[in-house]
Amino acid sequence: MFKHILIPTDGSDLSRKALLYGVELARESGAKVTALTVRPPYMVGSMDMIGVAGDQDVFEAETQRFADHALTQAEMAADAASVKIETLQEVGDQPYRAIIECAISNKCDLIVMASHGRRGVSALLLGSETAKVLTHSKVPVLVFR
Repeated sequence: MFKHILIPTDGSDLSRKALLYGVELARESGAKVTALTVRPPYMVGSMDMIGVAGDQDVFEAETQRFADHALTQAEMAADAASVKIETLQEVGDQPYRAIIECAISNKCDLIVMASHGRRGVSALLLGSETAKVLTHSKVPVLVFR
């Protein structure tokens, strides 16, 4: 059925559930998984899940910690299901583009992602990353709610 599934994750509760679903789908299909997390770049006055970040080193350390945690969860889920996994991190202010580019460059035949993640109010104002992936991706997308 599927050979290579991309699972973007941000470590949120719904993202973890989508990750588990995607890993199980990979197990049943005999597919491998690439788990991707996209960290926001530092900008003066950046606001993120950690609040206002004034110091670049602190901001990058915190976002790295969140990314590492999300990818560790992916590795643990894949190991438990005996699924081959590769983990990737990107830094970018447009996660949907990084997701689509990763799917294309890794020749993924499916993207499994949560209907929404951490971005909260900004997602309501700008549109969710999932909606943007759905709009722009030529790779099929399975949205987990």
